[in-house]
Parts: sequence; structure tokens; C-alpha cells
Amino acid sequence: MQQYIQTSAVSHELALHIVALAIEEGARAGLPVAVAVADPAMALVAYARADGTTPHSAETGRRKAQTSASTRRASGWMPDPLAAILPAGSGNLLTNIKGGLPLRFDGRFVGGFGVAGGTPDQDAEIARAVLAAIGADPVD
Repeated sequence: MQQYIQTSAVSHELALHIVALAIEEGARAGLPVAVAVADPAMALVAYARADGTTPHSAETGRRKAQTSASTRRASGWMPDPLAAILPAGSGNLLTNIKGGLPLRFDGRFVGGFGVAGGTPDQDAEIARAVLAAIGADPVD
């Protein structure tokens, strides 16, 4: 019997850095954004929102981060039937809205993060810029 497993998770230092970079990237695009970073168990590691962010963006950003942490995929990938069932079946912890990305470094998965505040495509663009800025593995 195996007595323990080893796992990897995003550090709080990197999570805080991701939040700051995403807020800066959003500001460059003229968008106040909310940003959340979650570990592979979907636990929130860091969160912040820019001044002026819409109230629902806080929740949406968290769900995008948890979706990418849980599925290890960019949010927005679910086909229609699953897009309704998976969020409902998870107590709305997950979402099918674009703007969440998994975090991998040299193939090692460490969590996910989500950006909310613009359109889903704008959020995804900001998230991809942050992914590139931190040197994470690109997401297809």
C-alpha cells in the first residue's frame, strides 16, 4: 500500500505575481479585471480585483480558475450538453466561459487561473499574455 503521494501546486509567490500581471494587462486593455489562481485541488491561492471591476467578475474569475485547475484545460472547451451539466453538477464551481487557463511548467501541472472583466475573448487574451509573461507552457 502506498503511504503518500507527491503533488505539485502553484506557489503563493507566483500566484500573487499572476494576479498583478493580469490586472496590469487588463489596465493596458482598458479593462478592470478580477483574477483568481487555484491549485490542482481547486483551492484559491490568490485573488484580487482592480478598482471598478463588475461585481459578478469576482465570481466568474474564480470559477474560471477552478475549471482550469480541475479539468487541466482552458475554460470554454465544453460541448453544449456538458456546458450546462458540469457547472450544475459541481454546484457551479465550474464554468464554460473563456478566460481560464491551466498552469504548467515543463509539463508539470500546478493549477489554473482565471481572468474576468471583459468579454470572454478579451479575458482569454489577457490570460494568454500572462501565461507567456511567466514562462509557463503554452495552451492550445
